[in-house]
Amino acid sequence: MTNRILIISFLLISVILPATAQGKKESDLKREVTLYNPYKPSLPESKKKSYLPDMSDTLKVKPDFRYEVNADPFLPKYTISPIKAASLEPDPLPKLYKSYVNLGMGNYITPLAEISITNERSKKGSIGFYGRHLSSNGKVELQNGEKVFAGYMDNDVSLFGRKAFKKNLFEASLDLAQKTRYAYGYDTSNHGYIAEKKDIRMPYYNAGWKGSLSSLKLDSSDLSYDFDLSYDFFYNDKNLYQHAFGFEGLMAKTYKGFYAGSGIGFNLYEDAPNIRYQGKYVASVNPFIEKRSQQWNFRLGFQALLDRNLFPDAEFHLYPDLKFGFSVVPSYINFFAGLSGRLEENTPLKAINENPFIRPFGTLFALPNTDHELVVSTGLKGNNGIGGQYLVSASYSLISDMIFYSNVSFPGNLSDPDLGNHFFPVTDDVELLAIRGEMSSRLSDKLTFEGEAGFYKYTLAANDFAWNKPSWNSRAGLKYNLRDKIIAGMEISAEGKRRLLVIGIPGQVFVSSPYMNINLSAEYRYSKILSFWTKFNNIAFTRYYEWAYYPSQRFLCMVGFTYSL
Repeated sequence: MTNRILIISFLLISVILPATAQGKKESDLKREVTLYNPYKPSLPESKKKSYLPDMSDTLKVKPDFRYEVNADPFLPKYTISPIKAASLEPDPLPKLYKSYVNLGMGNYITPLAEISITNERSKKGSIGFYGRHLSSNGKVELQNGEKVFAGYMDNDVSLFGRKAFKKNLFEASLDLAQKTRYAYGYDTSNHGYIAEKKDIRMPYYNAGWKGSLSSLKLDSSDLSYDFDLSYDFFYNDKNLYQHAFGFEGLMAKTYKGFYAGSGIGFNLYEDAPNIRYQGKYVASVNPFIEKRSQQWNFRLGFQALLDRNLFPDAEFHLYPDLKFGFSVVPSYINFFAGLSGRLEENTPLKAINENPFIRPFGTLFALPNTDHELVVSTGLKGNNGIGGQYLVSASYSLISDMIFYSNVSFPGNLSDPDLGNHFFPVTDDVELLAIRGEMSSRLSDKLTFEGEAGFYKYTLAANDFAWNKPSWNSRAGLKYNLRDKIIAGMEISAEGKRRLLVIGIPGQVFVSSPYMNINLSAEYRYSKILSFWTKFNNIAFTRYYEWAYYPSQRFLCMVGFTYSL
């Protein structure tokens, strides 16, 4: 009993004392509650239990197969046969047409006719015919305002062929060329002069044949050769003609890493009996040795030459033939330099291609040969990085008997009057410094570009100027090709100032101002066998003089078509 009373008393004291102390402390506390959001009662989400039955089958059945294969080995019989070496087949060759015809017409009554006939592609050889006619019947206006006939005519015919043998190739051709010019320019101070067509007509004919035999061996260790034989008959008048026989040969072979050989040549000229200069010839021999590598190359040689032209005795010439080059940047910058010389044969055919208005009565057959005594050249060439090539060169030449042309005007000579419409050759010794540049590029898949320019400085011994030679010239052209369907082109050419001489009139020097020509062309290929074309020359209507008293035709427009058979 006593123990129960003690326990109860202890419990009461334990409960009452803490309660009293807590009540006293809570009365002293100050509590502050800050509400930031209104009270929103919410219930937590709960997931319901699914009491649907699980339909997945937990029973797994593993099939157990056992099998055995008993087979006998099969030993087939086989034979070994060699396999042929693989070969690369070339792309199919395009079809070649046997012939084509090209016809056109332009202002100044300028017809054009061209025809070519050949056999089909053959490994044995080929034979063909080519003919061309181009003429003009227009008039031009002279300084006095008078319009004169300034036509011309060119006819060319060629029958050619080639035959391939096992080790060499034979080629031959028969050629005929006719050139007719009219000396329409004259000194307009001669009042009352009327130029009749029959009086100023200047016809030229050249007929001949050529043959060559060359090796087909591609191995440089074998002897390679090329021999050419030719004959030409030049005719100006019944008493003015010339026979020309020519032979040229080249033989070379690789020996101990060097490529060595020699060239030989002989040209013989026989003039008409009434021409004083007969038995003219040029004989030459040109031995050389070469060596090439990927980084450098050189050539050592010389040319020994005999020239018998206007004098009974032959003149001996010795020219160096030295070349050297090396690669600064492979394929892009290649340096070259050379020391050489040559003899330029001024034949009647070459002269009329330069100036067809040379004074008649044998002047064509009395031209001295031009001696390029020494030519020093150097330059750079290579790939320009824009789909083309470039070339920059400079040369210094010592030249003897360089030919210039001067008009001749002696109107007072009644027996043989010269009225400025004919030319006389003027020779002089010249030092020539020439700087030239060429470049081509592919601007895009459809557009290509080509251009060239040259600057010339003449130092003469007797004459004041290099007559009719420009101080500079240039040419630039663009070509557009749209899938070989539409082909268009533009070309711009220009020449610097020239001075023109007239013999017989003291102090008479003409100055030809710089001029520029702009030419356009276009072709539409309707099909593989038919195309239409047009040309526009000198669209700026530039008036310039080719020679003193000789104004050129201005704007020329031609249209035509080409048909293949």
